[in-house]
Amino acid sequence: MTPFIRLHKDDDVVIARSQLIGGTPIEGISTKGLIPPGHKVATRALNTGDAIRRYNQIIGFASKAIAAGEHIHTHNLDMGPNKGDFARDYAFGADVKPEPARREATFMGIKRADGRVATRNYIGILSSVNCSATASRAIADHFSRQTNPSALEHFPNVDGVVALTHGTGCGMDTEGTGMQILQRTLAGYATHANFAGVLVVGLGCESNQINAWLANSSLREGDSLRVFSIQDTGGTAKTVAKGIALINAMLPQANAVRREPCSASHITIGLQCGGSDGYSGISANPALGAAVDLLVAHGGSAILSETPEIYGAEHLLTRRAVRREVGEKLIERIKWWEHYTAINAGEMNNNPSPGNKAGGLTTILEKSLGAVAKGGTSNLQAVYEYAEPVTAHGFVYMDTPGYDPVSATGQVAGGANLICFTTGRGSAYGCAPSPSLKLSTNSALWRKQEDDMDINCGEIIDGSSTVLEMGQRIFELVLATASGTKSKSEAHGYGQNEFVPWQVGAVM
Repeated sequence: MTPFIRLHKDDDVVIARSQLIGGTPIEGISTKGLIPPGHKVATRALNTGDAIRRYNQIIGFASKAIAAGEHIHTHNLDMGPNKGDFARDYAFGADVKPEPARREATFMGIKRADGRVATRNYIGILSSVNCSATASRAIADHFSRQTNPSALEHFPNVDGVVALTHGTGCGMDTEGTGMQILQRTLAGYATHANFAGVLVVGLGCESNQINAWLANSSLREGDSLRVFSIQDTGGTAKTVAKGIALINAMLPQANAVRREPCSASHITIGLQCGGSDGYSGISANPALGAAVDLLVAHGGSAILSETPEIYGAEHLLTRRAVRREVGEKLIERIKWWEHYTAINAGEMNNNPSPGNKAGGLTTILEKSLGAVAKGGTSNLQAVYEYAEPVTAHGFVYMDTPGYDPVSATGQVAGGANLICFTTGRGSAYGCAPSPSLKLSTNSALWRKQEDDMDINCGEIIDGSSTVLEMGQRIFELVLATASGTKSKSEAHGYGQNEFVPWQVGAVM
């Protein structure tokens, strides 16, 4: 096995499979100095200003002359004088292909009365505002299987009672974009198939008035959706007692479920990557993409997101758009982000993070080209704004920030009932009410943090598995997890603190 990985014959770089010392032979040249694992090595001499290619796509420009065999990273590669603003060929729909022959895998799901299918069976408590977060958590704590196991001992089919709280809901424009996003997010969770019942707890005087939220979301209170506020109830202690009583009333019905065979078409995966490294676009991301193609062939759906982390690779998605307007909507969201970062005195290349760079990624262009691989090769059916309900089947896109908890929160609000999360640095993350699977990009991470990782895609780097083989394994793990098998993050109790709605706009 070679000490490096070449991704395309026309690339200007290869990727170190492990740490390379000076003098290591690479395609007829010798490396100069130490090259960390996952980092890039120049395969030819490059002049200042030359475009540098990986995946046969531009990942940046040489900021100074680079010799063959030299380490390429932040010291000699940047976004160029125009900060990555170079022409892309969007070629809307050019790579659209015939839909795959329909396949029929099944999993053991929970059928709701309205026809939706759940992968988990929780009761949720949502706070309308940060001021009601403490009371909401106190209600959920009463039902903790760790501290009060008797509360749920007669309800084995209920996965738990979780409080999903946040830091906003007031001090904001009641008609603004930020309020619209928050209300859309809360509505998506309140109606999520993985919740058998939901309480919404408010303070009473907040900007995010519960009655206005119900009206704006076309929701109404009923047996499985109860709403109330601290001020109307008479204080914190009475609010907690009322919440406990309401959940006790919900539990018998919530427990009256059983798992039964359901089509994989009812699975919707939110695709995430966090703590990416130089291997992410070689192992875990394309393997997850292969699993996405399998899921789509079985009628399921997958949501790619994190718009700041597809920047520079959006043209690879527009080529797969089933209609021109789908591709144009994606570009519209890219332009929005360029404006958004500019007015906040930032730029798109503020991402990648220090951890990404330590793992071998240099520019957002390089990171994005690896990130889009999570979406496989299926046609792009639709583009959604943050937390919008996902109604199309197949591969879709949702505009979200790159920050993983915020992004996944939007995907779950849109209907994702499972998350697949690739990581090369070792992200610790879980999600409620949708289970999250962690995919390690390299075997060193797997060995170090195996109790957080669900599958080791580093076998692709090691040469013991292929992308397609790993994609099949991920798909099978998705079916098992959707059927009730607990993920590593669920075993650790992750999920409640990772509910982070996107906060946009001024805090007043």
